[in-house]
Amino acid sequence: MEWISDPQIWVSLATLTLLEIVLGIDNIIFISILSAKLPQEQQAKARTIGLSLALITRVLLLCSLAWIVKLTAPLITVFSFALSGRDLILLSGGLFLIFKSVREIHEKLEGEHPDQPKKVAPRFNQVIGQILLLDVVFSLDSVITAVGMANHLAVMIAAVMISIGVMLKYAGAISDFVHRHPTLKMLALSFLLLIGVTLVAEGTHQHINKGYIYFAMAFAFAVEMLNLRLRGSTTASKH
Repeated sequence: MEWISDPQIWVSLATLTLLEIVLGIDNIIFISILSAKLPQEQQAKARTIGLSLALITRVLLLCSLAWIVKLTAPLITVFSFALSGRDLILLSGGLFLIFKSVREIHEKLEGEHPDQPKKVAPRFNQVIGQILLLDVVFSLDSVITAVGMANHLAVMIAAVMISIGVMLKYAGAISDFVHRHPTLKMLALSFLLLIGVTLVAEGTHQHINKGYIYFAMAFAFAVEMLNLRLRGSTTASKH
């Protein structure tokens, strides 16, 4: 246990925890959008269960490092294009995320037509199942980041647990803030669409620098915050 007194370990823990929180923001947004389809009294429960499943998934993946390494080995070949288990997970998760994001955007833009049958609200178990499916995809990316930054399993698990604890504390506030501002929700759906495209690209061996993706998302979010403040100032001046 001598590594506990090593200051580099604590720096690694702090850096990895911050990265895990950043990587988990898109997970929170997706969970918030899915849980919003449930009745009000079930939304907080769905968010808590969703993030708890994310914690369990990430810890199990971290404890299965040998299996994760094998995921990079070619599993199937399609037209001389080799795909590993990791590629298949990223492809399926990316396509699912693109489908869900496009569908949500279409519903927000088009709305419900009177001549169409009223949609049946999804069940609680269905929403949890969709959250679990995306937790696996997001957790794989998170675990790969953790493995690349830390050498001790205890540090990786501690960083994941701290980041999930922070997300559990602020998930409700983030969810309420997103749903109070329709334009911000549309921006969040666009982010999810962008992440889905990135996952598909990664699954087809087309590496995209995550720094560019996060910079673009941060810049768009900052512009939207300025728009929200401008609209608030305009409304206040009218009153």
